[in-house]
Amino acid sequence: MIRKVYEVDPMLCPKCGGQMKVIAFLTDFSAVDRIIGHLKLTFVAERPPPPQVASQELLMVANPPAEYFS
Repeated sequence: MIRKVYEVDPMLCPKCGGQMKVIAFLTDFSAVDRIIGHLKLTFVAERPPPPQVASQELLMVANPPAEYFS
């Protein structure tokens, strides 16, 4: 999706241009926090996303308008 929208391959190394590959998906928040702490990185969002946006998207998918079926 990133490649199609932004016309940039996210799997190309920005330093050498070589092809990268996914080696893991981190799903445990505590593991991610330990890695970020070990690397001495910080992340502070400018502002949190509005809570109603996610629920609105889910509702839109779950309840499509009637004109889709006509």
